[in-house]
Amino acid sequence: MSRKRIGAEAVAEKGWLAAHRWLILRRLTQLGILALFLLGPLAGIWIVKGNLNYSYTLDFLPLTDPFIALQSALAGHLPETLGIVGVVIVTLFYLLFGGRLYCSWLCPINMVTDAAGWLRRRLGIKGSAHISRSTRYWILGVALLGSALLGDVLWELVNPVSMLHRGLFFGMGVAWTVVLVVFLFDLFVMNRGWCGHLCPVGAFYSLLGHWSPVRIAAPARQACNDCMDCFEVCPEPQVIRPALKGEARGIGPVILAANCTNCGRCIDVCSKEVFTFGMRFNNPVSTLPPVAPVTD
Repeated sequence: MSRKRIGAEAVAEKGWLAAHRWLILRRLTQLGILALFLLGPLAGIWIVKGNLNYSYTLDFLPLTDPFIALQSALAGHLPETLGIVGVVIVTLFYLLFGGRLYCSWLCPINMVTDAAGWLRRRLGIKGSAHISRSTRYWILGVALLGSALLGDVLWELVNPVSMLHRGLFFGMGVAWTVVLVVFLFDLFVMNRGWCGHLCPVGAFYSLLGHWSPVRIAAPARQACNDCMDCFEVCPEPQVIRPALKGEARGIGPVILAANCTNCGRCIDVCSKEVFTFGMRFNNPVSTLPPVAPVTD
């Protein structure tokens, strides 16, 4: 007997639109941001100038990627005043709302890896290479150290996001190859491999937003029916279990893990309305007695 479609219960209970609300908002945001960047060169309407590394909106709002700025500073190239202002604005935003928000709501490569994950499930592709999730932090360290030693922004030499942006402006060329490699890697080699195990950008933003107050929580976790749909759709499924299943161990319902991307898919696919957006401070510890460890 084939397994039910992920989110089918949520669609039946809440309707298709409510069961895809956050996914739709994310796609509109990602595509809308790309459209704003393309309006200038394609239509001569310069609402936003630049790219996701540095942009200037409506001729007054600078936004600078702090990861790029840090690499640049280590390479000996300090940003100008507007660049520094942009770093401060973006850093404060992600400190408040969570750094991995970049991965799920802004990064265009997220659409590529999500498509690979969807197709992987539809084709029933099993098995996966094993690469530790900590690898992305090692790659982050190499990018920062390499920038300092080589005097150049090292990650920008291979960054798929930057290549995709340049490709959309000037013709895809080699960018298609890079995007295709990421897609095929996630499809055939490793489920959620690029974003979940290799990309140093996500690693950087997880550190930046580690203490951000806006979080996803499972306040109705006692209603969970163990359908596992939230684990199936979550790009970082390891972050769910403590909040969802940790009541007996005195763990609160808020997902505190820095690698939660605040994508909202767990909210979408849950037919029992277990998850919602909330604040990390609203995290009541369970009053149930801790579970005694199992001994042989």
